[in-house]
Amino acid sequence: MIFQSKLRERIRFDRNELAGAFGDIGTDLPLILGIISATNVDVASTFIMFGAMQILTGIIYGIPMAVQPLKAMAVIVISQKVSANVLYGGGLSVGIAMLLLTISGLLSLLNRYIPKVAIRGIQVGLGISLSTLAITKYITGNSIYDYILPLVSVLIILILWNNRRYPSSLIVIAFGIIYALIFNVNLVKVVSGVGVRLPVFNIPNVEDIINGFFLLALPQIPLSMSNSVFATSKTAEDLFPDRRIGITKIGLTYSLMNLINPFFCGIPTCHGTGGLVGQYNFGGRTGGSVIIYGSLYIIIGLFFSESFSEIIKIFPFSILGVILLFEGIGLISFIRDMAEDRENLMIALLVAIISANMKNGYLVGLIFGTVVWYLNEWRKKKSD
Repeated sequence: MIFQSKLRERIRFDRNELAGAFGDIGTDLPLILGIISATNVDVASTFIMFGAMQILTGIIYGIPMAVQPLKAMAVIVISQKVSANVLYGGGLSVGIAMLLLTISGLLSLLNRYIPKVAIRGIQVGLGISLSTLAITKYITGNSIYDYILPLVSVLIILILWNNRRYPSSLIVIAFGIIYALIFNVNLVKVVSGVGVRLPVFNIPNVEDIINGFFLLALPQIPLSMSNSVFATSKTAEDLFPDRRIGITKIGLTYSLMNLINPFFCGIPTCHGTGGLVGQYNFGGRTGGSVIIYGSLYIIIGLFFSESFSEIIKIFPFSILGVILLFEGIGLISFIRDMAEDRENLMIALLVAIISANMKNGYLVGLIFGTVVWYLNEWRKKKSD
């Protein structure tokens, strides 16, 4: 009985976990589709391995510790049409790099001296970026009719916010699916593409690992340290104060995913504070939401990879944009505990602006916020 109670605290499957499962789809799905369209990755492997990493972290953490594509890598791959082999090599190299940073104790050392105000700024900066992306790229149209779907979705979420009996994201997703099935999806194409596919085994060669490191891993590591590790650790502490989820554990699971993915043609993945907040805001409280979410990708990869371009129309981009918008707002809301200290609030806002607008902004913002905070503390002590 005690074991069952503990297990239920870590993994549940109910309507709220199902609702939470869709809290990060607005970030993940467009990036995955962008990578698939820009390069020659294996579709089945991409979906299956992405889903498998979700399930792995859901079991390990017992909270909605979502898995996301590595954003900096994804942007470079999409914009420069990098080959799949270099992408896999970059994923393996970033996994090795993060493992070395973790086991050497450097990640824990850095986390010990980075002030909370800098992390809050990173969270807000990411929230601004996600909200802007949602509004400018997803929730768009040529006529007023194009805005009806997202506007109705926003109203549903606002009316049912924090309603555990009627989770808002489930209703919004169902609304979007019904709309898509009526107007967008060709079910004949979906059925004709059904078939069983398994991940493709792959061994990255040394040249691809080296090229992937310099082209993809180096721009990614600063973002990963600030958002995927430091900010995610702080967010987990904020949302689940009774759970002890340290920097070392997050660094190790980040490494583990990227040491596995390349050998089965999976895209590089990370943890993300946005994904954690997104799933939590829409109802996820255990690893169950992540497991449900991962299972969706595995099903698409195993059975529908040949018709995935039709399957993904089930989730209209305007609906994904609404979900992404509320994920961003959730991140921005973390700054509320800075409101009582005007100086810290200003530092956090400056870090947010830098993070959201500069090249390598998360790294620059993290360094800026840390330096300014320590200088401010030194000034206070000197004046005393």
